[in-house]
Amino acid sequence: MQLGLDPCHICPRDCGVSRRTTTGYCGAPQELEAAAICIHRGEEPPFSGLVNVFFPHCNLHCIYCQNRAISGRQVDGNYIHYRGLEAIADRIAELLPNSNGILGLVTASHYAPLLPSLLSAVQSRGVRPTVLYNSSGYERVDALQSLEGLVDIYLPDLKYLDADAAGTYSHAPDYPLVATAALKEMQRQVGASLKVDAEGVAFRGMAVRHLVLPGLVENSLQVIDWLADNLPHQVPVSLMSQYYPPTKDLPMPLNRRLKREEYEQVCRRCTERGLVQGWRQDLESEGCYRPDFSVKDNPFEPII
Repeated sequence: MQLGLDPCHICPRDCGVSRRTTTGYCGAPQELEAAAICIHRGEEPPFSGLVNVFFPHCNLHCIYCQNRAISGRQVDGNYIHYRGLEAIADRIAELLPNSNGILGLVTASHYAPLLPSLLSAVQSRGVRPTVLYNSSGYERVDALQSLEGLVDIYLPDLKYLDADAAGTYSHAPDYPLVATAALKEMQRQVGASLKVDAEGVAFRGMAVRHLVLPGLVENSLQVIDWLADNLPHQVPVSLMSQYYPPTKDLPMPLNRRLKREEYEQVCRRCTERGLVQGWRQDLESEGCYRPDFSVKDNPFEPII
């Protein structure tokens, strides 16, 4: 099947709509848009100081998304600060000389066919970044294959191995099957280890993120077991405790913060299964990643 935006078959939703005239499940139009482009400290030290492009819309719509202001089907136009490939490339080229040289593409799967042109435009401005693809993990393998050679680092989530949880909280009961296949393809492309330079800045490889959700420890343990059984143990795991309820109307158990004993149980499973490469968070980190996308220059500025 041809990957493109007219008709659109680039993500697992397989909407088949013409994005010239309408939008599919993700809500993204045909034109490339960005909600924010900024130097971002990030959660993992090897990527800290990169230029992140935060693309609006998403094909998952997790009910607890910390970026919910820009991730829904209908995004407030006031949050779209950059429109068009040239404007986005200009901003990237402006910021890269002051960064660690990494360009992060955050939740970009619904724009995958446009990314080669974007990266070419960036390079035409005299900068050649290391390209990091920051993904929910909900990706088609053939779409990822179309990015081979363009992406230097993959940073996917592995959110669920529990299909019921994936359906309830992210409207994607097929997430476990889709994401595990996607992670294997990412590892095939860039290898198992995360390579860093003399200053500790990453330039090749992959790492996997997992956000531990309150009340869903069993799902997290399944995720850790899958990683241990299916990917080389050199793949770093970023085990995240930063969950917070972004709205007051979330169902139990997502209407509360993560408990220390829940997070520590998942950390222990990582150690027991030999996943010792990676990073852990302080439980207090839930207060550190609350972006305000109405701010154009840096939505994370208040917490830096």
